[in-house]
Amino acid sequence: MIKLVVFDLDNVIIDGEAIDEIGKLVNVEEQIAEITEQAMNGDLDFETSIKERVKLLKGASVDEIKKIGNEVKLMEGAEEAIKGLKDEGFEIAVISGSFDLIANPLKDKLNLDHVFTNSLLEKDGLLTGEVEGPLVEGTKADVLVNLIEEQDISLDECVAVGDGANDISMIEIAKYGIAFNAKPAVKEIADIIIENNDLKEVLFFINNLNADSDELEESTELTEEIAEDTEDISSEDVASEAAEVVSSEDVASEAAEVVSSEDVASEDVASEDVASEAVSSEDVALEDNEDATSEVAENVSAEAVETTSSEDVTSEESGKTSEEETEKVSEDKKGSKSKNKKSKKNQLPEVDFDVATTPEGVRQQKDEREALISKIADEREEFNKVAKEHRKIRDELNDSLKENLKLAIDFRDKRNEINKDVEASKKLRDEVNEELKKLEWSSGRRDRLKLENEIKKIDKVIETRVLDIKKENQLVKNANDLRKQLMEIKEDEKVKDAAQDLKKVSEEHHAKVVEFSEQAQEFHENMLNYFRKTDEIRTTADEAHKKFIEARKAASSKHEEFKIVLSEIHVINKALGTNKSKRRRSEKQSNTKKNREEKEKAEDIFEKFKQGKKLSTEELLLLQKHNIG
Repeated sequence: MIKLVVFDLDNVIIDGEAIDEIGKLVNVEEQIAEITEQAMNGDLDFETSIKERVKLLKGASVDEIKKIGNEVKLMEGAEEAIKGLKDEGFEIAVISGSFDLIANPLKDKLNLDHVFTNSLLEKDGLLTGEVEGPLVEGTKADVLVNLIEEQDISLDECVAVGDGANDISMIEIAKYGIAFNAKPAVKEIADIIIENNDLKEVLFFINNLNADSDELEESTELTEEIAEDTEDISSEDVASEAAEVVSSEDVASEAAEVVSSEDVASEDVASEDVASEAVSSEDVALEDNEDATSEVAENVSAEAVETTSSEDVTSEESGKTSEEETEKVSEDKKGSKSKNKKSKKNQLPEVDFDVATTPEGVRQQKDEREALISKIADEREEFNKVAKEHRKIRDELNDSLKENLKLAIDFRDKRNEINKDVEASKKLRDEVNEELKKLEWSSGRRDRLKLENEIKKIDKVIETRVLDIKKENQLVKNANDLRKQLMEIKEDEKVKDAAQDLKKVSEEHHAKVVEFSEQAQEFHENMLNYFRKTDEIRTTADEAHKKFIEARKAASSKHEEFKIVLSEIHVINKALGTNKSKRRRSEKQSNTKKNREEKEKAEDIFEKFKQGKKLSTEELLLLQKHNIG
């Protein structure tokens, strides 16, 4: 991208040679013009020519020279061209072998950023015939190199405009060189040749050059920015959240311990039925917990694999940042041209293209290539559009996946908290049951139950078996003895009441165990549902990512075709003596870029609308124009 435009002064910004005008003050204009012509044609080196001409100016009035500087005639279109370039953001510099007395008034008048000229030495208001400055012995290339180092830009961001032999050094090292109504020696090495004495043509060509650079860079970014955005899948966040789910194995095992610790006293007849129901309910929860643990582990494993593969694709597909940084070209001050040393991203391939032998044939080739590159650009834009659509779908699905995963983890945490309540209630119930057992043993109730059971067994044997009289009498005697013992046992009423109270407390704790177990089971089912949903979303997101990669690769392929045809167009333009493809500056492409920018803006406005913010009439019309929302 061009940032700096460097002009010569004489016969470029001003219409004429300043030294010729000064020579008229001392009537030496003819001698000066003769030396100037030799220097412009390259027959005389600039240092010799400038010193010889300045000698002829000895005795000229400094005030008269300043008057010339204030009244000097500008080249046609100079003010418009420089103002237009400044409005576009270019910096403007003048590097001239002319003199500060002429150039300094123009710096203020034209709002020039940098001016480098020689200085005429004076004494008592008259010229001494001597000159000093950076361009007496040095070249314009030397001055340009020092300037770009100070401004922290590269030669690839410069355009040089000149007309004479002393301009060749800066035209050679700049990215683009423009020969403005120049001598043959300058035309031979220039990239662009302008034959008319109108600087507005320079403005036109420089704007087009920047458009070329912008278009190539923009198209490269369109095909490569998507790869960079692949890193925004937030797979690391998803993976880290999913990693937390692994801990649910431990939670499930803890829940299993809670369930397995279910031991209701079998001797407690009053609570046996309720306890058995709780055991059944909690066993179901245990089985589901274990299934969930297995499923969660599989989900996490699958997610980790998918995340890894996604990151691999990203790293493989999106090596953009380091290659996009423009490398500064290290230049010899008088070295060969460096304009072909472009950044890697925008490097055009070399092509073996045979240019037609006739001007008509060359123009036909140009028209064909213009039509082809327009077609390729449209196809590339379509692939980029498809890639962006799938990227948007993929990113929305990944956001949904993260939300569902978060909900699953929330339900898991709630289930774990409820399981803690289950464990606490079971512990309290077991403590009450243990205390109840001790009371029953100390109150004699256990002995009564034991005797009653023995009597029932004896009575059953007598009733159901055929016995001889001796055995039957013995069993009857044993039963009567046990009944006598049973009558002698007296149960403590206070202990009996306490036992009844403990039974009620035990039943209350057990009811809480059942209630909390049911809640835990509900949270557990919700957790499983959301984990299953994350699997479904991830599968769909992977498919969108696959289509995104396919479209991005297709766009990259089209971009390579675009660069090849662009290289061929540059070869054709070189043959035609111009470096601009006018077709690609057509209204269609300008409108395409504008529409793309408007659509991106409309998408941002729609996001703003979804957040509940108010929209202006202009914003609503923009949404309607692009059929968004």
